[in-house]
Amino acid sequence: MKKNSVLFILFVLPIVAYLFFASGVNGFTKLPVITTKIPDVGSWQSLNGEKVHLDGKITILGFGGADVLKNRGNLFNLNEKIYQRYHTFKDLQFVMICADGTQDDVKKIMDAFDEFTDVSNWHFLFAPKSEIDTFYKGLQLKGKLSNEASTPNVYIVDKARNLRGRKEAKDYKEGYNTFHPAELSNEMLDDFKIILYEYRAALKKNHNATKQLLK
Repeated sequence: MKKNSVLFILFVLPIVAYLFFASGVNGFTKLPVITTKIPDVGSWQSLNGEKVHLDGKITILGFGGADVLKNRGNLFNLNEKIYQRYHTFKDLQFVMICADGTQDDVKKIMDAFDEFTDVSNWHFLFAPKSEIDTFYKGLQLKGKLSNEASTPNVYIVDKARNLRGRKEAKDYKEGYNTFHPAELSNEMLDDFKIILYEYRAALKKNHNATKQLLK
């Protein structure tokens, strides 16, 4: 009896504990909404002339402003840590808002990326700095844009245009700093995985509901 108890503690109990906590994370974790229904971006011109909207897509949203070429290293970090890993996910897009007049700068960056990355899910939109400032204020965030209408932060926006992040005061996070690769690899990747899990769980639930109706 004593031997069986020791074996249970050493081998079975850790497995049970792991399954309990794993099911807790997967079953109950949800990334909070920071701002509900942010504005859409459909009226701005894109680099390649395609129409870009935030509805119906998980969006990684950023602001390159007027100094996007100067801060291209931030885009490189985001491309390496997040984009290349997940860009084939069909309901995901990366949208960067830049100032009018930076089209040639963005094209240089994308031409460089195109040598080692499928850039089809990168979307760049262009607008006057004053319009970018107004749009950013509509996000209702604590952070501010620079005088060049830029920020190193990127934001996770869900398919319903809700900006998602961490709301608890001790762990508050509305955006993820692309200047720091470690922040992208840790905080952002963790939160992004939660969003993906939410949608995969929803798809599975809808699929099961459809199967029940067809019975």
